[in-house]
Amino acid sequence: MPVDLFHTRQVPALFISLFLIIFIRYLLVAGCYHYLFYKLLRSRVAHRILDDKQLPGQQLRREIYWSAISALIFTLVGIGLFWLWSNGYTRIYLAMEDYPLWYLVLSVPLVLFVQDTYYYWLHRWMHLPKVYRLVHKVHHDSIHTSVFTSFSFHPTETLLQTLILPLLLIFIPLYIYALLFILILMTLSAVINHAGVEVYPSGRWGRWLSRIIIGATHHDQHHRKFRANYGLYFTFWDRWMGTEAKDT
Repeated sequence: MPVDLFHTRQVPALFISLFLIIFIRYLLVAGCYHYLFYKLLRSRVAHRILDDKQLPGQQLRREIYWSAISALIFTLVGIGLFWLWSNGYTRIYLAMEDYPLWYLVLSVPLVLFVQDTYYYWLHRWMHLPKVYRLVHKVHHDSIHTSVFTSFSFHPTETLLQTLILPLLLIFIPLYIYALLFILILMTLSAVINHAGVEVYPSGRWGRWLSRIIIGATHHDQHHRKFRANYGLYFTFWDRWMGTEAKDT
């Protein structure tokens, strides 16, 4: 039965609960990731840390502030997505048998690739001088990135980044647990790419993987060089469009 969330008293409680889940989950993932590699395993991964300079407290406070604003926007979009789903406007399905297993396996990389394509071109647009000053500069104020740079965006950028997933779910069938996996992957990927420590393997396997998957080294070059490495998850569009930094 359709659920009209916006005419119930549950909306404020839902908003507060979802915001706390999103923001606290982000702080825990980012904080634990930083503690793991910069404290517990520091001696083992010292050679993989890209920049060991001490981050100023002002930068961390600024990043957490903008991340909290981003979490508010994620919450609003999440409530909107819940309303769309509960009223039958999305293709999210709950029973695995509704679609073949092969489709479930392919649907996740399909959604990730479409997200990556959308973000690549959005990212290049946000680097146009007039747009950059209004929308993207907040994120690039962090040249030496940290785990908390991951969601440190201007609200307009956060909204533009976030809207693609609900739009996709209106048209592309996606199993509910595949959606949850993608949401977790989005957070983890953002933290990995901004943490300033390369966790992907080196050697032949690592070189092969780096031709497909974006990691900390790849994205760190974007923050330092500004005009290269625009991708989100994959390197495909940077390689296809000639925007990948040569020394990545």
